[in-house]
Amino acid sequence: MHQQKRQPELVEGNLPVFVFPTELIFYADDQSTHKQVLTLYNPYEFALKFKVLCTTPNKYVVVDAAGAVKPQCCVDIVIRHRDVRSCHYGVIDKFRLQVSEQSQRKALGRKEVVATLLPSAKEQQKEEEEKRIKEHLTESLFFEQSFQPESKAVSSGPSLLTVFLGVVCIAALMLPTLGDMESLVPLYLHLSVNQKLVAAYILGLITMAILRT
Repeated sequence: MHQQKRQPELVEGNLPVFVFPTELIFYADDQSTHKQVLTLYNPYEFALKFKVLCTTPNKYVVVDAAGAVKPQCCVDIVIRHRDVRSCHYGVIDKFRLQVSEQSQRKALGRKEVVATLLPSAKEQQKEEEEKRIKEHLTESLFFEQSFQPESKAVSSGPSLLTVFLGVVCIAALMLPTLGDMESLVPLYLHLSVNQKLVAAYILGLITMAILRT
């Protein structure tokens, strides 16, 4: 006998709530920011009813603080700041959106949105710019400290002149010695024993200098 599949019961408080944005920033010197919009999304196949709560309701006006959202739809919730004073600068307030099924009273999910009043958008941008500069300087200092040993090692390596002298000495030692008649190398490239001893001595000095760096 075929049994009808039952829909799993939704647990109170576990339903994800989708709201954008999750942070509201009001600027005292910019009246256009005194009105903010929260968008509540309902991606589910059943309708939701919502309610907006606030920790400081005397500072805000919430248009349509309660209502319903159809399945796979969204609604805009308008929030106005009505108490723009310097004593409220930097104070963090919180809004809580609670959602539930239309036929039930228990809250299936909730989401908190923070709200902050700042004195000036320009000052905020200046602070963010200063913060970015400090972070950049910190990263640059860390980069220099991290790669300083390697740069020293590279800078203290053998110079091109030292390498060139070493190659010349090796080539001199490979040339034939005076009196070697079977060599195909021209006679003017034949070196004496004393010349080769000098080349070997210089090559030894260069090798010791390279090993010490």
